[in-house]
Amino acid sequence: MSSITDFGALRRAMADNSGQPEGPARNARAEHLLAEAERLGIPLAVIEALGHQLQVYNYSSEKDKMFVPFARLLRMWDEHPEDFDEYEARGLHWFFKWMSAGMLDQPHVPLASIEKWLGEMEHRYRLAGYSERAVRSAEFSVAAHVGDLARAERAYTAWLAADRDRMADCHACELHAQGWWQAERGRDAEAIELWRPVLEGEFTCAHEPHTALASSLAPLLRLGRLDEARAHHLRGLRLVRPMESMRGAYADHVEFCALTGNEARGLELLAERPAYFTDSGHPRSRLDFLAVVALLMDRVTELGMAGQPVPGPAGRTWTAGELAGHARAEAEALAARFDRRNGTAHVSRQARARMAQRPLVDRLPLGVRTARPAKDAAVPRVERAAAAEPEAAGLPALLAEARRLSDTLRPEAVEAWAAVARAARDAELDARDRARIAEHEAMDRGPEGAELFERAAGLYAEAGDPGEALAARTRAAYVRALTGAVDEALAAVAEPYDRVLALYAEDGTGLRQTASVLIGRARILMRRVHGADGPVAPEDLAAAATAAREVLALVEGRAGDDVRLASRTAEARAMLAEVAVHAEDIRSAAELFARSAAEYVEAGLPWLAVEYEVRLAGLSYHLGDPAQAERALRAALEHGGPHLEPAGRAQLHLQLAEVLGGRGRAEEAADHALEAAHWADEAGEGPGLGAWARQQLGGLLLRLGRWAEAAEVLESALLDLSAETHGDGAVVQTQWWLGDCLSELGEHRAAAERRLRAAEIARHWPEQRDHATLAHLAAESLGHAGLLAEADRAYARAGELWGSLGDVHGLVRSLRARAWLALRAEEEGGGANGREADPGREPGAGTDEVEGVDGPGGGTDKARELMAAAVRECATALDALGGDDGARQRLLGELAGTHRQFGDLLARSVAEGAADDAVRDTLEEALSAMVRAAEVFASLGGAALHERTDAELAAGRLAVDLGRPAAAAAHARTVLDAYDAHDGAQDAGSADAGDGGDGTVRARIAEAEALLRLSEAEEER
Repeated sequence: MSSITDFGALRRAMADNSGQPEGPARNARAEHLLAEAERLGIPLAVIEALGHQLQVYNYSSEKDKMFVPFARLLRMWDEHPEDFDEYEARGLHWFFKWMSAGMLDQPHVPLASIEKWLGEMEHRYRLAGYSERAVRSAEFSVAAHVGDLARAERAYTAWLAADRDRMADCHACELHAQGWWQAERGRDAEAIELWRPVLEGEFTCAHEPHTALASSLAPLLRLGRLDEARAHHLRGLRLVRPMESMRGAYADHVEFCALTGNEARGLELLAERPAYFTDSGHPRSRLDFLAVVALLMDRVTELGMAGQPVPGPAGRTWTAGELAGHARAEAEALAARFDRRNGTAHVSRQARARMAQRPLVDRLPLGVRTARPAKDAAVPRVERAAAAEPEAAGLPALLAEARRLSDTLRPEAVEAWAAVARAARDAELDARDRARIAEHEAMDRGPEGAELFERAAGLYAEAGDPGEALAARTRAAYVRALTGAVDEALAAVAEPYDRVLALYAEDGTGLRQTASVLIGRARILMRRVHGADGPVAPEDLAAAATAAREVLALVEGRAGDDVRLASRTAEARAMLAEVAVHAEDIRSAAELFARSAAEYVEAGLPWLAVEYEVRLAGLSYHLGDPAQAERALRAALEHGGPHLEPAGRAQLHLQLAEVLGGRGRAEEAADHALEAAHWADEAGEGPGLGAWARQQLGGLLLRLGRWAEAAEVLESALLDLSAETHGDGAVVQTQWWLGDCLSELGEHRAAAERRLRAAEIARHWPEQRDHATLAHLAAESLGHAGLLAEADRAYARAGELWGSLGDVHGLVRSLRARAWLALRAEEEGGGANGREADPGREPGAGTDEVEGVDGPGGGTDKARELMAAAVRECATALDALGGDDGARQRLLGELAGTHRQFGDLLARSVAEGAADDAVRDTLEEALSAMVRAAEVFASLGGAALHERTDAELAAGRLAVDLGRPAAAAAHARTVLDAYDAHDGAQDAGSADAGDGGDGTVRARIAEAEALLRLSEAEEER
């Protein structure tokens, strides 16, 4: 048996279907509802059902189905126009525009038929009294599509010159189309300016700013406005992702990825929408999609991964190379079909140009998780360096360069000596050069290099340099210390230490060699400091400090231009800083690290200063000097330059983001968090360090009010954040922030889910304030989502938690929220009969009315009880309060606010059609509550002046409703007197609240004067 028994039920069913996700299921339901409408035997029911069908087809991948229901609707209009009410008559003419665009996007519809349709549209609009604005807009679309630029410009001018009327597209859609034309003509800046009101939210509709954000991506990239392009991608993708009908806009986002070095993200987007490869109901958007698929696959192939598996049409597996060829062939075939229909080559030229684009940015970091394809990621560092060597460089040149680099302590020295070793396989090198080759190979091997250092020592001895041989042996001992054998290392360095001092005293070796042995011994002693479990033994700290001072005593002031000696001074000073840290002399440690870093920079070795600048930053922050911490981190980034590894760069950017965020500079902090996420991904540390960076970036974007961007980044961070790796606090904070973003975006059901997830984790924490707050926020989101019963339960749970914490304010607010929910449930419980949205106002927007919702039950009585309970809780807390004046003031404010809300609730609860006595009794209660609110606010003085006057005016309005003009006038005069007294206090230098710059005082005075005039007029009657 049919569930549709009357016209009202049909309308409710259509309204419900309009709110469902776009797609075949919604379309099939619309087809079923048309059959149900036909059974009712009411012409208007069939007309509305056909209009509904057109709506859902237009906003789906089955746009080609629109023509049949529209033809039927037009025939009904021509035969029986009296069957159409004003709403449906207007809707019929609105659908003409959809038909025009729909024909243009279907290559099987002849161009002559489209031109004929334009004439029909113009004729019918004229008969109906509509402007030609929509007609000229449609003509412009036809001319632009076929490439008739002269006609397009004429139609464009006529479109803008014609009057806007009810058939004109909404402002957002018109501005998008106008900006699109400017971009097509190469005027990117003009396009962005036209789109600005849409991009900034001044004009919106069902599909805007979705399409404007997508269309703006390439123009912004071409203009070099990369930050805006990134933001528009993150915002826009979030809007179009759930909408099946937006394949063209989705293609713009895939194109953006291909043009910005984000090929991996582009592949992820393809995987999300497999149906886009094959859906045939809208050939034009399929052409757009296939063209950017070909572009993306060409980029992946250029990166050396033609054989990489990629998402593609269902039914088989695809490699990048195979999909590139398939997508290009399909796109070209589709473009050719359009061109045959149009009699031009314009569409094919556009498609080929789109597929042939080159990247506009090597890599634009997005902040979201993605891995950059890199075919050479596994090639060892030394091999990559070797591959880059000039082929013409001979051994003498390589030797000279290697000596220069090692003498100046350049990081590239290791690779340079490796190149010498390869070039000298068939050549004879002297012992010193062979020693340096062995030594630098040992440096590259880290803890495994001890034997190579010993070999170098023998070669230095062979070369007649006993001091350098002792230095090499000392380095071998230090390598053993790095493996944990500190005692063995100290024993091994004892002889080189004694011998080098003796040699130096006899002029048997130089200052440089002696300093090398002394700094090596000091490094070994520092291993005891660094490797200690718990507090370092005082004797170990003293030994390390003595060794470092010995280096300074030998070298300080004697380095001259020798960078090696200068580095010994700086390193020894950094050792003393480390000792000071362990001795808990933090201020001295910071000063020593600062001096050490400065000495490295002065010596021309800035990359060696980085480690100590990072330590200085940490200590400065600990000492409460974030400005110094910021300077040190900036210096570290600058001095590290190209020598920083990606992971180190990520760490520095993340630390700087935290410092800047703490200093209130969220915009700049977000830039550094973005860089941190990028470099963490480059380092292959996306799941660990990258997740931290994304979490921080999301939080900073939230602080900046960039909700959609923040949501994308936080969702990405949650893919990797885990309680085991990052701690459950990080997970809760991220879910919390994401819930805040989703709430701001109006995605209340999703916001509730995130807040509930966070609350579930926080439920197990010893301190329950976060749990209470999250439960309260989740209840708020559930209420906004229309899930009233669930919201009531969540508020009740939050109230229990606030009560257990002794937080009266939280408890009272939860009770008030539940009261409003109870009233709302009664108001909405009956449901509504709705029609679909006015197609001229907001195409595809769904329904105007709110559907019925199951609520917490109890209605007005329950609402009264809950609000009364909130009043009692305030009163009880006030009675129990001690002498804390601040707490008393806050509680009085809460009590006054509760009385104010109680009055509002009672006034709103007056049922339409209720008996006069019942209405009067309820309004009397409301007035009493308002008077009490005003009295309590008055007791708080100037701090609550505006709240008091607001309550007084509300009481005055209620007095008017009750037929008491004298009482209303008294309330109005109270407001005026309060502001007079306030102005006098201001003149006398009072610090009480002023107008706040928002015109509150002026507005309240004007309202009070109007109320006074009304009351006096009523009294005169």
